[in-house]
Amino acid sequence: MEPPYEEILDGLQTGTVIPFLGAGASLSARQAGLAWTSPQCEFLPSGGELAQYLDSRSGFPVEGSYDLSRIAQYYGMVAGRGRLDNQLRQIFSRSYPAGTLHEYLTDFPNLVIVTTNYDRLIEESYERKNRPYHTVVYNMAQPVVMLKRAGGQGWEACDPQRMPIQAGEIPVLFKMHGSAIPEARQAESYVITEDDYVEFLSRMTGETAIPTIFGEPFRTSSFLFLGYGLRDWNLRVILHRIWKGEPRRMTSWAVQEKADDLDQKFWERRDLLIFEMSIAAFLDRMRETAVHRTGGRP
Repeated sequence: MEPPYEEILDGLQTGTVIPFLGAGASLSARQAGLAWTSPQCEFLPSGGELAQYLDSRSGFPVEGSYDLSRIAQYYGMVAGRGRLDNQLRQIFSRSYPAGTLHEYLTDFPNLVIVTTNYDRLIEESYERKNRPYHTVVYNMAQPVVMLKRAGGQGWEACDPQRMPIQAGEIPVLFKMHGSAIPEARQAESYVITEDDYVEFLSRMTGETAIPTIFGEPFRTSSFLFLGYGLRDWNLRVILHRIWKGEPRRMTSWAVQEKADDLDQKFWERRDLLIFEMSIAAFLDRMRETAVHRTGGRP
């Protein structure tokens, strides 16, 4: 089964498809065969590589696979939360080569883009193109979100239920799990430890984690998951909360290279279809679809 490229393209052009980016989306600029080993690398780490790095510095007694949230929890316990945040800042506040995915998405005029990544690849892509956009960042220190408006010079703390911007006018980037913010460290947050996820999900119950400006788009649009592992239990809880009590009228889609049958069946019951392909192959087909519409003109 192939993705419905025409429908996805229509949705991206009209803002009724919401890209939801996971850690794999930030790896699209990495050369095949390279491994991330330290903050000195010229590309971003995968979740597993970041977990291994934190493990090497904390002495976490790993048994089996590297669980990033668990290892980060241990690192924060033995080294301190400040050192954990410093490590993340050192990695994610740097500039990195743009991926083809980020360059593709920032060409659309009024998207809501959701990401759980801490890096600044999307922001830097908008800035290179001189395109206005708003950024909304989850804040762990207090029940507010941090907002940087298009053209604004600074960050402001906002009540999530009384945002001074609207979705759908210009692009809005929602950094659901925080972000590196080199110019304003007080606005930074990193949802990474087990405790951080518990707090985030608790705030979802109190409706202070996700600003109300996203309520209508989240309920009535299709999500397009890119670079996200749909086995993640945090994602399942988040989507359950977003979609709770709402009949799903719009099918959502996910692009990932491998998905087992159980995951396929679980998500199909929730109107989410998984397509097993690389992000690069998906983008190639999306571009072909756009060119076909214009009669062969790029």
